[in-house]
Amino acid sequence: MAVAAGAFGSHALTGRISDSNLEIFETASRYHMAHAFALAILGLVADRWPETAWNGPGLLLLVGVVIFSGTLYALALTNVRWLGAVTPVGGVLLIAGWAWAAWLVFTRT
Repeated sequence: MAVAAGAFGSHALTGRISDSNLEIFETASRYHMAHAFALAILGLVADRWPETAWNGPGLLLLVGVVIFSGTLYALALTNVRWLGAVTPVGGVLLIAGWAWAAWLVFTRT
């Protein structure tokens, strides 16, 4: 989905939305792609070390990227500015997911 969104933004939206909204869309796509990759890695880690609670960080990253990138995609496409006020909620969830994953890595014995 992240690849499709990025391609859509760079090919279908150029010239159809403002440059600032295109930058917002590109930010959403970049974070979407990075966290899709991170979720795939977490899945591999969880498979390797199933005794550790990797579902928590994974869930936070999943919900965080849906809220963060989703609101940015919607903001860029609709220009509904209040969506920008919701975006930080997704960012906080992403940070919490990364922090939890780091804690699991550093406390694993």
